Amino acid sequence: MSVKTPIKSPKKLIEVALPLDAINVAAAHEKSIRHGHPSTLHLWWARRPLAAARAVIFAQMVNDPGYQQGAGFRYGVNKEKAQAERERLFKIIEDLVRWENINNEEVLERAHAEIRRSWRELCELNKSHPQAAELFNPDKLPAFHDPFAGGGSLPLEAQRLGLESYASDLNPVAVTINKAMIEIPPRFAGRAPVGPHVPRDKQGKLSEEWSGTRGLAEDVRRYGAWMRAEAGKRIGHLYPQIEITDEVVKERPDLKLLLGQKLTVIAWLWARTVKSPNPAFSHVDVPLVSTFILSSKTGKETWVQPVVDGDRYSFTVKVGTPPDEATNGTKAAGRGANFRCVLSDAPISGDYIKAEGQAGRMGARLMAIVAEGARGRVYLSPIRAHEDAARQAEPTWKPDVEFFQQALGFRVGNYGLTRWSDLFTPRQLTALTTFSDLVGEAIGRVKADALAKGMADDGVGLDGGGVGATAYAQAVGVYLAFAVDRSADFWSSLCIWANQPKNELVTHLFGRQAIPMAWDFAEASPFSTSGGNFLKNLEYVGKGVDFFPLRALSGASLHGDAQKQSISRNKVVSTDPPYYDNIGYADLSDFFYVWLRRSLKPIYPQLFATLAVPKTEELVATPHRHGGKEQAEKFFLEGMTDALHNLAQQEHPAFPVTIYYAFKQSETAGESGTSSTGWETFLEAVLKAGLALTGTWPMRTEFSGRMRSSDSNALASSIVLVCRQRPADAATIARREFVRELNAALPEALDEMTRGGVNSPVAPVDLSQAIIGPGMAIFSQYAAVLEADGTPMSVRTALQLINRFLAEDDFDHDTQFCLHWFQQYSWNEGAYGEADVLARAKATSINGLSDAGVLKSGGGKVRLLRPNKYPADWDPRKDPRIPIWEMLHQLIRTLRDEGESGAGKLLAELKPKSEAIRQLAYRLYTLCERKGQADDARAYNELVTSWSAVESAAGAFPEPGKQFNLFGGNE
Repeated sequence: MSVKTPIKSPKKLIEVALPLDAINVAAAHEKSIRHGHPSTLHLWWARRPLAAARAVIFAQMVNDPGYQQGAGFRYGVNKEKAQAERERLFKIIEDLVRWENINNEEVLERAHAEIRRSWRELCELNKSHPQAAELFNPDKLPAFHDPFAGGGSLPLEAQRLGLESYASDLNPVAVTINKAMIEIPPRFAGRAPVGPHVPRDKQGKLSEEWSGTRGLAEDVRRYGAWMRAEAGKRIGHLYPQIEITDEVVKERPDLKLLLGQKLTVIAWLWARTVKSPNPAFSHVDVPLVSTFILSSKTGKETWVQPVVDGDRYSFTVKVGTPPDEATNGTKAAGRGANFRCVLSDAPISGDYIKAEGQAGRMGARLMAIVAEGARGRVYLSPIRAHEDAARQAEPTWKPDVEFFQQALGFRVGNYGLTRWSDLFTPRQLTALTTFSDLVGEAIGRVKADALAKGMADDGVGLDGGGVGATAYAQAVGVYLAFAVDRSADFWSSLCIWANQPKNELVTHLFGRQAIPMAWDFAEASPFSTSGGNFLKNLEYVGKGVDFFPLRALSGASLHGDAQKQSISRNKVVSTDPPYYDNIGYADLSDFFYVWLRRSLKPIYPQLFATLAVPKTEELVATPHRHGGKEQAEKFFLEGMTDALHNLAQQEHPAFPVTIYYAFKQSETAGESGTSSTGWETFLEAVLKAGLALTGTWPMRTEFSGRMRSSDSNALASSIVLVCRQRPADAATIARREFVRELNAALPEALDEMTRGGVNSPVAPVDLSQAIIGPGMAIFSQYAAVLEADGTPMSVRTALQLINRFLAEDDFDHDTQFCLHWFQQYSWNEGAYGEADVLARAKATSINGLSDAGVLKSGGGKVRLLRPNKYPADWDPRKDPRIPIWEMLHQLIRTLRDEGESGAGKLLAELKPKSEAIRQLAYRLYTLCERKGQADDARAYNELVTSWSAVESAAGAFPEPGKQFNLFGGNE
C-alpha cells in the first residue's frame, strides 16, 4: 500500500540467505508422494511443491539477523553472531520442509514462534508510525494473499504457518480448489462424521478422536461409497463382467484355471476407425491402432492379432512373443497421423483421417478386454455382447460446449472432436452424468443425517458463510464432485492403455498440460478395483482432506482478476503467475469445469454462472486469441505489469513480495539479432510495476514426473524473485556509479552464497542466477541507470554487467552459458531444467544454443558437444549464429584434422574474434588442468601453443569480406 511515512523494515531472511539444498531435496522427495498430498484432491497444472512454498513464506516473514542500519533504525548482530543465528533459522527450515513433518505440531510451533517473534520486533520498531494501529498490531499477524492462486500450494502453506490466508484467481476451477483447501476445512474441523459406517470398509473407522479434518474426510469416503453403490444399481448393467467359457479356454488354454469364473472388467480397449481409402474396401471401417502390444512383461507378453478374411477382419488376443509388426499397430512409418489399411495395406494419410473425422465418419471398434485375475491382468479377445453393452448407453445429458480449436496444447479439433462431449463415449457420458447427479443426492443425505445426529443448522450454505448442517452437507458435496472430476480424467476416450511391465493400467488424460489425440483408447470401468475406478479416485480425495493443517486459521478463496483486485491490501503476498504461453489454464480447465458446474452450481451459483471458464482476461499469451504472437506478447506483458503494479500498491509495506517465475524463456529476433528473452521481459514488467528486486533464488519446484516432463524439455526449476516497492522519488545514476556499486556489494553477497558449511546452498550451476538478486537489487532501486548518451540502461545490459562480476569477461551470452555449464558438467549430461535456469541468467535460451550447434537437447537432458562432434563442412559465412565457444571448438577440430594450415584458413574467417577465441582456449585449458581432465586440457593446450603458427598461416589467406557480430550475424 502507499505509505507516506517510511517503514522501518529490516531485511528478511529470504533477502540474504536460504538453505536451498534442503529445500530442493524436500521438493524432490515430495514429487513421489501420492497418497495424502493435497495435489491429489484435484488436478492442476504446474503446482508449486508444498515444501518450497512453506520455506519461501517462512523466510519472507522472518527477519534476517545480520546487522543493518539506516532509514532511521538499527537492527541485528555482528557477522559472526548473525551466521550462528542463520544456522538456527536454517535448521527450522530444514525440519519444516520435510514431508513427514507436514503436520508435526512441535516443528510447526517452532516456525510459528519465529514468525511471531520477528513480527513483534517489527511492530516495536514501528510503534510510533502514524499508521501503527492499522499496520503493526503486535497481537495479530498480517494475513496472506496469493492473487494467482491456481492449485493452492501457497495459500495452504501460509495457513499451515499460522496466517489467515486468502486466495484469488480468475479461474472458477482454481477458486473451487482453493475453497476446498483453505476455506472449507477450518470451518468444519474437529467434527465427527455423520454418515453411516460402510459395511466391510477397511478404510473407514468406527470411532476415533476426530481431530482436524479427519471427520470430514471420513464422511467423504462414506457418502462416496454410497454413490458408488447407487451408481452400480443404475448403470451397472452397462459394465458387465466377462465369463471364461469353454469357447474362451479352447482359444486360450492358458485360462483353463479360470473356467467358469466371471471376471470384473478393468477396461475395454477400443480402436478408432475410418473408412478405408482403398476403393475396393471403402465400405469397411478400418482400425487406427498405434500398437497391438497389450503387455510387455517378460514371460507374460500379450498382443492383439488382426485376422483378415476378405473384406472383414476381427481381433484376437494372443500370448507369447509378439511379431515385430505388432509394436506399431497399423501405424505407417514416419511421424504424424499416418496409418495403413489393415485389409489392403493402402496408406491412410493424416489429411484423409482429418477429413473423415471432421465429416463425422470416425468410429470405434472393440479390440480387447482387460479383466481382473487372481494374479494380475487377464487379456481377452473382444466379444459382441460387450460391444453391444457399450452401445446401448444413452446419456441423458452431455457437456455440449464447443472449445477453442486453437487453444494451447489442443490437438483433437483437427479430427472432428470440437465439443467437450466429443471427448467421451456415450457410456462414459452416462457414467459421469450419473455420478455428477448423485453428488446432489448425497448432499441431501448428508444434511438429513447431520440433523439426525444433532448438528445445528443455520440454513445458510457454503457460499454465504454457513457453518451448520446445510453448509456441512455442501462441503462434503464439493469433495465428492472432486472425486467425479478425478474420474473424468480417467474416463475419456483420450485415455490410453499403458503396456509397460510395471504399469499395465489406464492412464489419465492429463499426463501433460495438453489434450493430445489418442487412436486406440482404454475405457475404464468405474466399478473395478483397479486404477481409474471411482473408489480409487475417492480414496485419493479422502486422503488429501486428511492432511490439511490440524489447527488452521480461517481462509477465503475469492473469484477475482489480479489486475483489479483489492484483496492484497496490507497483506503478505507470494504468488505464482501464469506461464506466458506454456499453459492455457482456462481452456484446459474447461474439461473439469463442465462437470463441476453440473454438481456445484447450486452451491456456488455466481462462480459457475457461465457455461465455460472466462478466458478474455486470462494472462496467457495465446496468439490465436489475441491476433498474433506479437499482440499476445503485448497483452501478456501489459497485463502482468498492471497486475504486479496493483499488488505492489497494496501489499504490506514491511514485507517483500515473492514471485515465482517458471515459464521457459523464448527469444525474439530483432534488427540487431536475437536479443530479447522471456526472463528479461518479465523482469522489465516487474520493474515497470514499481518493484525493486532484493533477491533471486533458483529452486527445483517442477514435478519431474509431471505433465510435459516425460521425454520433453520441460522446465524443472523456478526462480523466486524477492521484491520490494521502489520509492516514488527514486534517484537516477550513471553507468559508472552503477558499476562502482556492483563492485562494492557483490563480493560480500557472493561470499554469503558460497561460504562452506550450512550457509552454502547455491550450486555452481545456479550461482549465475542467484547473483542476479543482489545485482538487480542495486539496478532496480533507481528510477534509471543512465548510459553515457543519457539513455536508460536496459535490463539486458544490467544482467551482462552483473555476470561479468563472475569473471566471464566479454564473451557472448551463448559462450558464457557454455563456460559455466562446462565448469559444472564438462561434456556430461545435465538436467534440462538446470540448463534452462542458467540460460535465463545468461540471457540466452536452450533452443538458441541448440540452433547454434554447441549442445544437444532432448529427453529432458542437455549436454555440450565435444569438438569431434562438430560438422567438418562448417562454413562460418553461412552460419547465422556463431558463439565464441563454437569458433574455438571448430578450430580445435580443424587443427586435429587438417593441421595448422587448415586451422589458419579457418582462423582467417574468424579473425575479428581471434583474441576472444584465444582467451577462451587459455581459460578452458586452466580449468581442465585444475579439474584433472588431461585429455581436454591437452586439446586446449595444443591450440594455445600452436597459436602463433596458426595465426601466421591465417595471414596467407585474405581478410573476410564481412565481419561477424556477437552471434555471427553479418554486419
